[in-house]
Amino acid sequence: MRRAGARDASIAKKKSGVHNVRQHIERGETMAYIFLDNRMVTDSEARISVFDHGFLYGDGVYETMRTYDQVVFMREQHLERLSRSAAFIRLKVPPDDFVAEAVRQTLAANGLTDAYVRITVSRGKGPLGLDPDLCPEPTFVVFAQEFRRYPESWYRDGVRLVLAGTRRNPVDAVNPRIKSLNFLNNILAKIEAKDRGALEAVMLNEGGYIAEGTISNIFFMQEGILRTPSLDAGILDGITRALVISLARRNGIRVEEGLFLPEDLLQATEVFYTNTTSEIMPVSMIDQRPFVVGEATRFLHRLYREEVVKYVEAFRR
Repeated sequence: MRRAGARDASIAKKKSGVHNVRQHIERGETMAYIFLDNRMVTDSEARISVFDHGFLYGDGVYETMRTYDQVVFMREQHLERLSRSAAFIRLKVPPDDFVAEAVRQTLAANGLTDAYVRITVSRGKGPLGLDPDLCPEPTFVVFAQEFRRYPESWYRDGVRLVLAGTRRNPVDAVNPRIKSLNFLNNILAKIEAKDRGALEAVMLNEGGYIAEGTISNIFFMQEGILRTPSLDAGILDGITRALVISLARRNGIRVEEGLFLPEDLLQATEVFYTNTTSEIMPVSMIDQRPFVVGEATRFLHRLYREEVVKYVEAFRR
């Protein structure tokens, strides 16, 4: 947590940064604006030390969020998870109100309505070495980009997945509840997916059970039941995942969280994955096994988008 004096100084710096941003806008310049530590800077001014431990070791945490009509969807849940991830690795993060204000300013400075927002907190600059105490202050970054919607054909026809050979990190090695900057495990699986012409890869855990995608949670319909790997499978507790489970149960769909083998997934009647940006993405094929984009998937996606509208309306009241 930041000390009060440091926080007051940071607010003054923020105002100065916003003034500089306005000058660029008035001159008609086109650039991105980024909130770095305690002030707004242009993309050309946003610099992080090569000695930052986030760069050197992947030591840090992050969150991605999506805005609809200038409203950050499920903001409180994302900020809570950011703080939790940081606590797991004993990393200081600014208070929620500071983070929320930094996000608001970043969106406003960039003139964004529907956007992708990323918050990153790294260990910060320090001498070489793994000791977290080498870095006295974390590095805090917020950037936002216009959200580019995925092709409607993906939602209509589904996308292709593969079962990856790369296994998910064991829970007792890297806790999946930490949304960390060290993403190499997922990147290796993503490379497999690209090499095999797929959009996403399904990763298994060390026991051979379905875990999650590289950036997503996996759901499938089987015998009229919506099934998804439980947290015991070694997965990130996705915010979209939790919402979909809640929507399904509230609307009469039985949900089962558990440990499932690849053959369970391949015997499903419908498959989809979830994350913040994709919402609910239908799957048309896993390896060579085809699937239809079924009624349950379409129904849940419709419910999800209705929930977004309700959230935005409630926020504006």
